[in-house]
Amino acid sequence: MAKYIAKRLLMSILTLLVIVFVLFVLIRIMPGDPFPVERMSAEMILQKREELGLNKPILVQFVDYMSMLLSGSFGNGTSLYNGAPIKPILATCLWNSFKVGVLSILFGTFVGLGIGIVAALNRGKFLDGFCTLVSILGVCIPSYVSMIFLQYFFAYKIPLFPYFFDPANFFGSAIMPALSLSLFAVSTIARFTRNEMVEVLNSDYVKLAEAKGLYGFELVRRHVLRNALIPVVTVIAPLVVDLLTGAMVIEKIYGINGVGKLMVDAIAGQGVDYNYVLALGIVFSALYIGVMLVLDILYGIIDPRIRLTTKEG
Repeated sequence: MAKYIAKRLLMSILTLLVIVFVLFVLIRIMPGDPFPVERMSAEMILQKREELGLNKPILVQFVDYMSMLLSGSFGNGTSLYNGAPIKPILATCLWNSFKVGVLSILFGTFVGLGIGIVAALNRGKFLDGFCTLVSILGVCIPSYVSMIFLQYFFAYKIPLFPYFFDPANFFGSAIMPALSLSLFAVSTIARFTRNEMVEVLNSDYVKLAEAKGLYGFELVRRHVLRNALIPVVTVIAPLVVDLLTGAMVIEKIYGINGVGKLMVDAIAGQGVDYNYVLALGIVFSALYIGVMLVLDILYGIIDPRIRLTTKEG
């Protein structure tokens, strides 16, 4: 098991290094300057490029950047927040997105599983068709559309929640954006849960259990859920990263000072802040790779055959 984990960890680190290198090179070869050129003269831009080392060869710049990353710093911004250090601002935004994302994950996972289980247990009946319709609508309706719908009805018509995010009233103001973010997760998890459970319910060992007199909740708990939910975890893992890192449009509409809004500000502000774009790209990639690493390890623990297959390959 230790060898399996070490191999997966090494692959994850190498993957992240490749991603960081590709992101860095793409950012550096993009045309233009990472400064608000309308407020800076040509001499000021040249001086700033010299200070930031942008005149050095790309490989030298990459080595310098990796040294800075390993020391725990993302450097300073170029146009956002008057060039302040990126790390504390990024940490604050990531924490805000994380809190809203956790609510989205909880709602999306439990509601999605519930809808999928109900649909599978009533396959071919009205409830199955209704749950399937709800899942399709959840995928088709963009999150920002549902956000506007929720704001209109539950902030304007029925003033239960505030229009915009308020850190002083976190739970009350985070419910609507969390619901909007989780709709896609609900639909995706529901569809996969339903399909996997139907496949398990039609399997020979479940029919054998039914022949032995095992029915209802006990049959589902002991034989169906346990086998059906393992593939569903594969779907949940990338959704977790998406929900934790927030949604750009949702955070912008609702005024959440999260990483999604930070990315929009870095791209659409006065001069693209390439340092923030690069830092956010690295953070998103690291989160995704980290979640998939945990998933691989859990699979290896749950099903030893995965470790054996990897070793033979």
